Amino acid sequence: MYTSQNKLCDLIKSEHQALEIISRFGLPLGTQEKTIEEVCEEHGIHTFTFLTVINYKIGQTTDIPYERLSLQTLVDYLRNAHSYFFDFSLPMLRKKLIEAINLGSSESKIPMLIIRFFDEYVSEISTHMEHENRQMFPLVEAILRGEKSELSIDMFAHQHRAVDDQHIANKLSELKDLIIKYYPGSGQNNLLNSALHDIFTMEEDLSTHCAIEDDILVPAVRLIEKRPMRQGAKQENAGEPLSEREKDVLVEVVKGLSNKEIADVLCISTHTVITHRKNISRKLNIHSPAGLTIYAIVNKLVDISSLS
Repeated sequence: MYTSQNKLCDLIKSEHQALEIISRFGLPLGTQEKTIEEVCEEHGIHTFTFLTVINYKIGQTTDIPYERLSLQTLVDYLRNAHSYFFDFSLPMLRKKLIEAINLGSSESKIPMLIIRFFDEYVSEISTHMEHENRQMFPLVEAILRGEKSELSIDMFAHQHRAVDDQHIANKLSELKDLIIKYYPGSGQNNLLNSALHDIFTMEEDLSTHCAIEDDILVPAVRLIEKRPMRQGAKQENAGEPLSEREKDVLVEVVKGLSNKEIADVLCISTHTVITHRKNISRKLNIHSPAGLTIYAIVNKLVDISSLS
């Protein structure tokens, strides 16, 4: 099991599937010799949540202390995963399939059926994930804000697992059968073999993605739902103290620097500064410059005499 003090470069070299997770958390390569905690803090990612997803992915997770998770970080990760599938992974796989089966080169209808089946599958997955984007994720965020809702996570959980079993775990097996058993090929087709390998990889990736929602997100939200709504929201924030890098950003914000100026001072990207500022506001539940200034003074992050 990986911990916050393991080097991120060692994790990537030992567990190549971690690259998918790292990308969806928005972490870049070029990590040098930094620890997982250092890289996560530098980019405004909740370290424990990142580690939970990584260890789950590689099968090293035991009992998960759900109360330590950042649900907002987890929801952001899952949204990014949806974008990864539909903006990159699935279109690339379709392109490879079309090139591999060479539509129109055979009188057989199997090549066209392969693409048709793939497109129908993508459409079903799209409907499922768009439902999560529009319904489930906003529900989680409303719960974190302490807002009441007539909906509950249990209303989604049962349906979600049923759809996973029907459309993710089993559906792709039919597409694989079409290619393995019935494709009218002759001779070697390295590109088709590569596409088939990608389908197997895609199936594993989608299954793990859905399992993270079922086994990590849903239980964590249930834990929050059992608490009084406002209390739940406060505990979510209270469980995440500001990282050292977030404190650095907060100090510069209080000084009145722009995002670009903060990025130059701290030698980080403007995008990273924006991410840190969002996390600071979420953790502290303070959104005004005046409120952030008061927090920084009270917590001795800045000296009031140094402020103009």
